Amino acid sequence: MHRIAVLGVQTVVGFDLAIPPQIFAGTTGPEGELYDVRVCSIDGGPLPTTRGFAVLPECGTDALREPDTVIVPGVDTDDFTEDPKITDYLRGLPRGTRIMSICTGAFVLAAAGLLDGRPATTHWAHAERFREMFPQVDLRPDVLFVDDGDVLTSAGVAAGIDLCLHVIRSDHGSEVANRAARRNVVPPWRDGGQSQFIERPLPSPGVHGTAPAREWMLHRLAEPLTLEDIAAHAGMSVRTFTRRFREEAGTSPLDWLLGQRIEHARHLLERTDLPIEEVAVRSGLSTATSLRKHLRAKLGIGPAAYRRTFHQD
Repeated sequence: MHRIAVLGVQTVVGFDLAIPPQIFAGTTGPEGELYDVRVCSIDGGPLPTTRGFAVLPECGTDALREPDTVIVPGVDTDDFTEDPKITDYLRGLPRGTRIMSICTGAFVLAAAGLLDGRPATTHWAHAERFREMFPQVDLRPDVLFVDDGDVLTSAGVAAGIDLCLHVIRSDHGSEVANRAARRNVVPPWRDGGQSQFIERPLPSPGVHGTAPAREWMLHRLAEPLTLEDIAAHAGMSVRTFTRRFREEAGTSPLDWLLGQRIEHARHLLERTDLPIEEVAVRSGLSTATSLRKHLRAKLGIGPAAYRRTFHQD
């Protein structure tokens, strides 16, 4: 069987630690079980978790003879520091060993230098700190997982399930992966990336600068607003308004407006049963085709799939 070591590190995310044994163990093919999964710590000692309980791993790394895959679950990044023992272990793995991380486990791989110059992802909420600590990594915070051959990383928490199913699919095909997904009562494949889960609060309306114009636009999302219309309402020239808007909002007026229209479309898809064509009209995106185009570009998911996932009854 393919040997998997799930390596708990420091203060571990308990949910992440449980994902690989839950998904891989019990996955079967014609010859029986396909994966031998062992949960370990570097010395076999207990692991504190981020949620108030401790875990006693099955063994230490010295009990595992050349695992085929090593998976590092998420860690508490508030007090994260590189552990030389972990770094030495990861760097000393035989060539060809598959190394994976779930959520903030990417911090551990990056600290060991395993992600230098490579694409990777982590939980979107920790992306800014990750970039600051590891600028040499090609961070891609909008995706659910990154497969870079022998090193794979996943986004936050449940995205570890997506990555594990992807690995099963790569190892043994869709039929085996779909069976594992059904056994765990999860979708075999999720559309889109983690950008669909990122909170994007609207800026607070104010009375100075371009804030009143933003508030005015929010009440007219369905109208065919032009840059000239918006600047005129603000009492500025187009050039001055665009410059001040970018200084305050970090983007151009029309790009900001498009983003708010997409957000409103998301709200309508989640909270109403309006036809998709009507959602497009009410959000100012005109047609279902336009809505589909912009939603896929922004979130990697179409309106029908988004509604199935997030609709609130």
